[in-house]
Amino acid sequence: MKKTIITGFICFFFISLLAACGAQKESSSGESDTAKDKTILKMATSADFPPFESYDTDGSFIGFDVELAQAIADELGYELQIEDMDFDGLIGALQANRVDMVLAGMSATEDRQKNVNFSTEYHRSGEMFISKPDDEIKDIEDLSGKVVGVQLGTIQEEGAEALAAEYGFEVKKVDDASILIQELNSNRIDVAYMDKTVATGYIDSQGFVGFDDPTTSSPGMAIAFPKYSEIVEEVNAALAKFEEDGTMEKLKEEWLSEIE
Repeated sequence: MKKTIITGFICFFFISLLAACGAQKESSSGESDTAKDKTILKMATSADFPPFESYDTDGSFIGFDVELAQAIADELGYELQIEDMDFDGLIGALQANRVDMVLAGMSATEDRQKNVNFSTEYHRSGEMFISKPDDEIKDIEDLSGKVVGVQLGTIQEEGAEALAAEYGFEVKKVDDASILIQELNSNRIDVAYMDKTVATGYIDSQGFVGFDDPTTSSPGMAIAFPKYSEIVEEVNAALAKFEEDGTMEKLKEEWLSEIE
């Protein structure tokens, strides 16, 4: 009799244990589904490029690209995380799969397309040369003998190098756009060559003058991804939706309308 009771108790114990394990597995599965709904989308940028990306006085990321990235994350059900780095390190971060995408006012050039994938274009600016008004640099012919500053890794670096021999100027490369302005103000460069939208902002805020680069038409800005990224198509679908429902126009009016 005692043996029967003990045997029954052991069976009950194992049945209870199996049930508990099943419940735990179900709970774990539920937690995984919840976590999947909040998958982190890692974005890299170079936050020295207002009005596309910069910091506010509280140290938070702000700008057109930042809000566009947040809209994409919200649309696709991701949690957005942003990492700031030098512009010339962004492609490498994608190639190493450290981040999922880059929004940094990046032009979708043919050379970059060899190493990363791009979304559809979301903005097109062109390039501009800016200088101090007293220097009387009014067109590209006036650049002869001058020092032209560019940001490392940008399409402007490529463009300046291509133009330097023809128009007789020296190219000086710096890490970020804000340093270009410091170099210009301290007379270490004569001219800064940069994205037109960004340049126009500096003209308005600091009293520089400038002129459009008449020689090229650069590719538009696009979101960059690691090669063969699985999210390119869904991001393109989100961008198309934003064009149709007015989200993109609203962001451009908020961040770009006053300087275009």
